[in-house]
Amino acid sequence: MLAVILGAFGAHGLEKLVDAKMLQRFHTGVEYQFYHSLALLLISILYYFIRNKYMAYASYAFLLGMILFSGSLYLYVLTDIKGFVLVTPFGGLSFIIGWGLLAFSAKNGMHSEKI
Repeated sequence: MLAVILGAFGAHGLEKLVDAKMLQRFHTGVEYQFYHSLALLLISILYYFIRNKYMAYASYAFLLGMILFSGSLYLYVLTDIKGFVLVTPFGGLSFIIGWGLLAFSAKNGMHSEKI
């Protein structure tokens, strides 16, 4: 829901306030937030079948990635404070770690442990 609201805000509220490059950055934040919201939905479904700590860690990594990656882009576009983009790569790294943990967890799902 939040990604849809922010996407609408970016499309209708920001287009007259920021240049095209900044608008694209905001859109990138929304896009990654939306994709990883769907990944969290996938994890919640898979967790029913594969219960191990790595599946849980993947969800935490995606949440952290959304906060760091998308959040830093939103803050940068809205405030024009360049320091916020220093955090963005850590969010991207969190996404990468999350996907790795999800793949590892799914691959090893038959040997799952209760958490």
